[in-house]
Amino acid sequence: MSRNNLDRTGAPPADAPIQQQAEQTKFDPLNFAAPTEIVDLPSKGTGYPANHPLHNKDTIEIRYMTAKDEDILTSQSLIKKGLVLKRFMENIIIDKRIDPESLFVGDRNAILIASRISGYGAEYETRVQCPACGESSKFTFDLFDQKVHESEVAEQFNVTVAGDGLFETIMPYSKFRIKFRLMTGKDETWLAKQQQSKKKHKLQESVMTDQMKKIIVSIEGHNDPSIINKYVDNMPTLDSTHIRTCYKLANPDVKVTNEYTCPSCGHEEGMEVPFGADFFWPER
Repeated sequence: MSRNNLDRTGAPPADAPIQQQAEQTKFDPLNFAAPTEIVDLPSKGTGYPANHPLHNKDTIEIRYMTAKDEDILTSQSLIKKGLVLKRFMENIIIDKRIDPESLFVGDRNAILIASRISGYGAEYETRVQCPACGESSKFTFDLFDQKVHESEVAEQFNVTVAGDGLFETIMPYSKFRIKFRLMTGKDETWLAKQQQSKKKHKLQESVMTDQMKKIIVSIEGHNDPSIINKYVDNMPTLDSTHIRTCYKLANPDVKVTNEYTCPSCGHEEGMEVPFGADFFWPER
């Protein structure tokens, strides 16, 4: 057998020592490939720049959860550093070119839900708080009950695709032409840290304006951050309402919402699944 065939097949040459041949061909009953699954992306690849691995891709392949993944999810060190989901997703995503923090929030949610189902099943029991009376009670979500929202471009709101992962609209009051992008996992982490920092230092929270400063890429062709920040801080309410509506239309997402009835007061409402600390660690 030639060296090329040896490299391709991994088989030992015919004249190799008998012991060497036996070691290389020995059957390992525990040597198996971890199963994978294909997850539909709410974005369908729309909004990712041309150089992103998921550009115009409507699915992503992930590996089923393993005991090693559970070690990551319960690592106190990673939890404190805010890296637990990043490390977990790096582990389960097959295409290693994909940075989990570059994924849109909706696509990340789809991956997390699919991983939770493959690891622990579709029933997710957690504690929820009644919006009416504030009473806390246990509630079981069916993770198969998913509602997917795909990106929309709506003429009535002047939302169009601008190319290279950007969307464009014209503000109703200022008449400025605005280009904006979708938030990624990295942006979501940054916003959370911003709010924690402001809360720690007893500063006024600014979730709405911080988010708009992140998603707006240019105003009338100007992409200087100082110009964008100044506009956002002085944005008329009519314009801010418009950009939030446009973002909601353009932003792909997947949600799990089940009908909830409070056992204390009888209040009924659609309850959205919380991605809490116990999402990947159900009570046993």
